Amino acid sequence: MIEIRNLSKSFGPLHAVQDLSFNVSKGEVLGFLGPNGAGKSTTMKMVTGFLEPTSGHVSVCGHDVQKEPLAAKRRIGYLPEGAPLYGDMTPTGFLRFIAEARGIPSGQRKARIAEVAKEVHIEGVMGQRIETLSKGFKRRVGLAQAILHDPDVLILDEPTDGLDPNQKHDVRQLILDMSKDKCIVLSTHILEEVPAVCTRAIVIAKGRLEFDGTPTEMRRLAEGYGAISVEFTATNSVDVEALGALDGVARVEAGAEGMGANSYVLYPDGAGNPLQSFSKAAQERSWDVSNISVDAGHLDQVFRQITSGTRN
Repeated sequence: MIEIRNLSKSFGPLHAVQDLSFNVSKGEVLGFLGPNGAGKSTTMKMVTGFLEPTSGHVSVCGHDVQKEPLAAKRRIGYLPEGAPLYGDMTPTGFLRFIAEARGIPSGQRKARIAEVAKEVHIEGVMGQRIETLSKGFKRRVGLAQAILHDPDVLILDEPTDGLDPNQKHDVRQLILDMSKDKCIVLSTHILEEVPAVCTRAIVIAKGRLEFDGTPTEMRRLAEGYGAISVEFTATNSVDVEALGALDGVARVEAGAEGMGANSYVLYPDGAGNPLQSFSKAAQERSWDVSNISVDAGHLDQVFRQITSGTRN
């Protein structure tokens, strides 16, 4: 539903986006990640037709964004960074204006506005001036205008910025509910949102694509992914060499700070199953294990590795 080919954007000597290519399909929720200044917002503005590329091609639902801008934009809902709104309007007035601009039939506007207001939980502030609303409510009004015309493609730039934990949960659930028959791209600095709502993640740095894969594949890049932390009771004597000889274990190190004195970390070799072999050995040798955990990988660590150029 979104096709990006060799997309680049320069502002004088600054190359904000460089030769970017990827597709996004129906049913996908793509987490678009990168540090500040990486080119995320610039890319989104080119996809939505707000910026003209220096070179490259963008199509939305088969429509070239430069050659068929209105046809492409009809299929897009866009929540830009900061959600610029008309402060002297009420949410009701603003959404009426958006409904008219989007060509929603007059007889359907009132019902559609009420439906969307309920979805984003702004029913109680529909009569207030937008400039008097909190940052969280302004963000939700911005989200309401993005989904008002029920678009096939949603481009969301920091959709949960300024929201409290309950509001973030509601917006994430809304994104999941909508994702069944839409293509959704969301930019976020909140890495916990990636496994929570995204089926895929892209990381860019200095305008270039550095990673494209599932959240699980991204976690697997973390140093220590799959490592097993085990803690034995104080009275239990364990042969460290025996731990290192287990199938699937590459090396054994003393437990990290905060773990007990009689604790170890078993790093996987990528071939066997260290958890399975450890469990079997613990049972056979009557090891008294007080605690065991498996490192699921830390996205913030992987993000730093990818964007700082220290990725192996």
